[in-house]
Amino acid sequence: MTASEPPPARAADARAAAKAFIATLVPRPAATTVQDLLLLVSELVTNAIRHAGAVTGLAFGADDTTLYVSVTDPSPERPKQRTPDLRGGTGGFGWPLITRLAKRAEIRDHSSQGKIICIEMAR
Repeated sequence: MTASEPPPARAADARAAAKAFIATLVPRPAATTVQDLLLLVSELVTNAIRHAGAVTGLAFGADDTTLYVSVTDPSPERPKQRTPDLRGGTGGFGWPLITRLAKRAEIRDHSSQGKIICIEMAR
């Protein structure tokens, strides 16, 4: 996995890092895959900033069949599945979207506190 430097402070920074990573891949993934990756990265980073206060790491990787994304944050709190707020008040759409687009989502403990959310998606 290659890490972006420094960790993104905004979802737009994370999308830019993802685009730079995608530009290195040969063959390049399909346009819909790239769009899905950008959406996943935006959601992961937005959730980390909103619920954990920061992103402390962002990394990308790929093999012939899979794209990998990991987002590290300082909170040990796991994402929670909750009923989406259809009135637009409290969200609840991010984690279901992530788990739907990913072929695998894993949450790992990081150091003495914090977590890493590791995502795999079809290339």
